Amino acid sequence: MRLLLLGGTEFAGRAVAERALARGWELTVFNRGNNPVPEGATALTGDRTAPGGLDALAEGEWDAVVDTWSKAPVAVRDTARLLKERAGRYVYVSTCSVYTWAPPAGYDESAPLVTGDPDSAEAEDYAVAKRGAELALDREFGADRSLHVRAGLLLGPYENVGRLPWWLTRIARGGPTLAPGPRELPLQYVDVRDMADWILDGIEAGLSGPYNMMSPQGHATMGGLLEAIVDVVGSDAELRWTDPQVILDAGIEPWTQLPVWVPPATDMHDALHAADVSRAVATGLRCRPVRETVADTWAWLRSIGGEAPQRPDRPRKGVDPEVEAKVLGL
Repeated sequence: MRLLLLGGTEFAGRAVAERALARGWELTVFNRGNNPVPEGATALTGDRTAPGGLDALAEGEWDAVVDTWSKAPVAVRDTARLLKERAGRYVYVSTCSVYTWAPPAGYDESAPLVTGDPDSAEAEDYAVAKRGAELALDREFGADRSLHVRAGLLLGPYENVGRLPWWLTRIARGGPTLAPGPRELPLQYVDVRDMADWILDGIEAGLSGPYNMMSPQGHATMGGLLEAIVDVVGSDAELRWTDPQVILDAGIEPWTQLPVWVPPATDMHDALHAADVSRAVATGLRCRPVRETVADTWAWLRSIGGEAPQRPDRPRKGVDPEVEAKVLGL
């Protein structure tokens, strides 16, 4: 298979690149040149936001394209338009945020969507931009050759958003630790490597259309995640499970100040941790155990000195230690 990967050499795209090369695929990576491409891949340099930025893609043919773009839809539109006669299938890593807020628990790919503009040069609203890119791809490349991967929470090695790395670092520090309850709170996420494998399998199978991309219900809980972290890092951290209302009353923000966690029985939990992923599971999605994701991310984090890279366009995660201590009565 000849695969063209557009950008995305940091986190999700890096996982796609590594899994493709491991399969013996012929990989071409197109990006700005700010990040090194994996050994064994062909590098093409260009800036999709600049005049003439796609010139490096003027020639070449590929069996599939994988695109992780998350800004203005016109970049996806122009790339799809350029490649539609020279690539067999186009995979776009979208987001579950394209569903109109707030989708009810159990929502599938038929849930109502936000309005997007395939010709928009704006990217202020993440969900609208992602939906616009989906529409641009369907229009320019054809819905029968377009695959929309509507990802939820992404975890795993190389994470540059700061969710799992923050928890790993906090629990490694040890001591009484604010554990947002309830312990049995269901979580949905996908290890980027499992998503990458599903994408490559989907290319081979000729899949098209939208797919929710998270772990099935029952795969993970808040307790399972944090307890796996304690075990993996070998910490003396004491998880103190705390009622959600206590956390909210303290002004702590779900999802950002306590990464991954959102209160149960809320719109946020329905949207982020209660999607129907049966379509992805039926087409081959397999999710590795929680402990494996934790252990591999911890090994990677230690290998780079303990500080994860941080995307400049995403806020830093984590609760202030003084606020945490106050909530715990320390």
